[in-house]
Amino acid sequence: MILIISPFFMKYLVLGHASGITLWPFVVVRDKLLADNERLINHERIHLRQQMELLLIGFYVWYLGEYLFRLIKYRDHYKAYRMISFEKEAFTNDKNLTYLKSRSFWGFLKYI
Repeated sequence: MILIISPFFMKYLVLGHASGITLWPFVVVRDKLLADNERLINHERIHLRQQMELLLIGFYVWYLGEYLFRLIKYRDHYKAYRMISFEKEAFTNDKNLTYLKSRSFWGFLKYI
């Protein structure tokens, strides 16, 4: 289910200027135009699959741990974020709208 919230609240929800975020079972975006963006929605659906595979809590623990590790390594927020295996999988495949049909279980492991 896609939720549209104001940019003001989105800024505080994700502490930045993200276009969208996945909070099981919702994909949250900042405006209607983004809700119609197939690539963005596909990116967030990849995250939904990742969250299901790791039973939500596992996903958030792994995500945060990997982010902190990469932040220490790169000393750059954006690079640390982009190097998280979950994000690498989603960004690499968000243009492929049929990716989830052929994606293997724990497909993000290829991107570590």
